[in-house]
Amino acid sequence: MKYISTRGNAPALNFEQVLLTGLASDGGLYVPETLPTFSAQEIASMAGLEYPELARRIITPFVAGCIPDEDLAVILEQTYAEFRHTAIAPLVQVGANQWVLELFHGPTLAFKDFALQLLGRLLDYVLERRHQKVVIMGATSGDTGSAAIEGCRHCDNIDIFILHPHNRVSDVQRKQMTSVEGDNIHNLAVEGNFDDCQAMVKASFGDKHFLPQDRGLVAVNSINWARIMAQIVYYFYAAVALGAPHRPVAFSVPTGNFGDIFAGYLARQMGLPVEQLIIATNRNDVLHRVMTESTYGRQPLAHTLSPSMDITVSSNFERLLFDLYGRKGAAIADLMNQLESHDVRFSDAAMAEARKLFSSHCVSDAQTCEQIASIWRDSEYLLDPHSAIGVHAALNAGLASGVPVVSLATAHPAKFPEAMAAAGLNDAVALPPHLADLFDRPERFEVLPNDLTAVQAFISANINA
Repeated sequence: MKYISTRGNAPALNFEQVLLTGLASDGGLYVPETLPTFSAQEIASMAGLEYPELARRIITPFVAGCIPDEDLAVILEQTYAEFRHTAIAPLVQVGANQWVLELFHGPTLAFKDFALQLLGRLLDYVLERRHQKVVIMGATSGDTGSAAIEGCRHCDNIDIFILHPHNRVSDVQRKQMTSVEGDNIHNLAVEGNFDDCQAMVKASFGDKHFLPQDRGLVAVNSINWARIMAQIVYYFYAAVALGAPHRPVAFSVPTGNFGDIFAGYLARQMGLPVEQLIIATNRNDVLHRVMTESTYGRQPLAHTLSPSMDITVSSNFERLLFDLYGRKGAAIADLMNQLESHDVRFSDAAMAEARKLFSSHCVSDAQTCEQIASIWRDSEYLLDPHSAIGVHAALNAGLASGVPVVSLATAHPAKFPEAMAAAGLNDAVALPPHLADLFDRPERFEVLPNDLTAVQAFISANINA
């Protein structure tokens, strides 16, 4: 399996190289040169498989030539042994033909665990074999940071630096990051917003002069292909459980960075019968505006009750654009260059193609709270604010009654007490036992100015591995 850049001017790499590279040298994102596909018969044979075995079947073609099948099987078993539910990703019915796919049973109570528990083990495996040490640099709007730290904290060959916007993540999200002990773990609270943190990460991948020559820089954000790859699996898992390939399934995905829903798009390209992918956004609606107005443009960031989606630049949308523009890297490079200075309007042909599969819905904080309260009243099921946005979008998608709709529940409601209180349900949820003492744990983090030079200087001075 070879991987190519969305901007068409970087060398093709194998899986191991892509894992350690993250962003392509031309600024693009890596995608598979060709996608594996599964026949209807092969998809039907996936019914009843345990999650690690299904993951092995889906992921094997993507790592071909780099990780032997028996080693991959062990890595996957170890990855999902960390989850607190034996089904790994259980489905719960919350209405007539409305389902919730619970993706929050990992160590940090968020869907990011599916990819980052695996990413940490893949990195450990590859780095040990190569006798190499790396620096991980990532930006988080809430959940990626804790999942990355949890997935990589035992890796002897990694120093991990996670940037989060100071005072702009929930208390639970912050504590999950800053209370983890380890000389190789560094939490940086940047006096800016998530987009500022993300911009610093991207700039650092473009110019790595601040690192020792023997250290590579690895991405844990969803620009790293391995994260997208891992997320494809649960689309197959849910769809097969609800009758695929014999009937199509729709998915509603709360998303800001487009990585999670892009995995659903890839699942469809691989043969899964996906009727529709619903892009569910909060007030930071860059993706909704793309789908309804064909225009991609930055607007001021709004702070909402769903902070993990408070993003104005959707990094992974470039991967979809690459397909929509006929996989012409030069066209994507031109579009991305234009975005640096002004809004971009996408071609009618590209957007017509996108709208065959994707729809979108923008959900306010008030609608989010009402949806949390409504599902609790009607089904005694508690949604976190991000998952509630997905459910609200699903209920308003206007799909045919015979098509089951799966909303991705991306986080545990206990992570967002402010939203629970706003919905009138602050007494309805508690942290699970393994995090019951979270607020008693000591914290360790550095507050840094919104300045790339200061952040890079801190990283350079604190490499320990």
